[in-house]
Amino acid sequence: MTLELGSTMQILRPYPNILGFYDGRIPGVRAHSAAPNWLDDGAFTLGTCSYAIVEGDEALVYDTHMSIPHAQFIRRTLEAQGVTHMRVVLSHWHTDHVAGNAVFADCEIIANTLTARALRDNKDWLENNDPPIKPLIMPNSVFEAETELRVGSTIVQLRLLDIHSHDATVLLLPQLGVLLAGDTLEDTVTYVTQADRLSIHLQDLTRMESWGFSRILPNHGSVEMIASGGYDRTFITATRLYIQKLQRLKAEPELANLGLSDFAAESLATGGVFYFDAYEPVHRHNVEAVLALPG
Repeated sequence: MTLELGSTMQILRPYPNILGFYDGRIPGVRAHSAAPNWLDDGAFTLGTCSYAIVEGDEALVYDTHMSIPHAQFIRRTLEAQGVTHMRVVLSHWHTDHVAGNAVFADCEIIANTLTARALRDNKDWLENNDPPIKPLIMPNSVFEAETELRVGSTIVQLRLLDIHSHDATVLLLPQLGVLLAGDTLEDTVTYVTQADRLSIHLQDLTRMESWGFSRILPNHGSVEMIASGGYDRTFITATRLYIQKLQRLKAEPELANLGLSDFAAESLATGGVFYFDAYEPVHRHNVEAVLALPG
């Protein structure tokens, strides 16, 4: 069954000044088409949540979601709450995080230099994908290193990581002890897009772990966990254990035959992540990507 894009969006409020805009993880439902496509077979199937930090008439939107209708829903919701000044921060360059940029074309769209470059380099692919992101609206405000913004009295620190994608920007809210993690952490497992950088991912998970926060809000996770305030720091441990096991595949090829629940048994045992069957194809992709590495 295919429904109108954005018609199943849920508004979550994990914290008084943080809204989550969640869609997907609905059994038997597709949002774009019956044919294979990135929106249904990734973003919608796995569940996607974009966020907005709101204070008074200001809002900072963290990713513009998987389609124009989703982004329109976000903007309408914020405007109905009295927001008149919006800014956008992009977590990284992938489809389901930038597809709604056109709805915020009149706003400041902030990205790190790596994300801006990746969007330029992949513009033709993004605009001719299924569904196409056309026109792709580029960031109009770029930063080099970590930077800090304010939404009213709320401090938002933009920090760079190389996990899942080389260009990740996460948002640390030190007053709340909350990390908006983008795709650096996913429940059930990380989606490996750069298998040759797993060691770097592990280094940056350690760096993330040194920061001061207690709760984590990912872009792909359980709606119940996000709505209740997010995941605890065990999420990082679970992700590390999974990546470390991926690194063992070349030396222990028998691991490649395990399904997700068995392969990720140590991660699941931490209680930091939960088994979701839609991540079985993600896990298979990860295994194949690692085994395809030279050497």
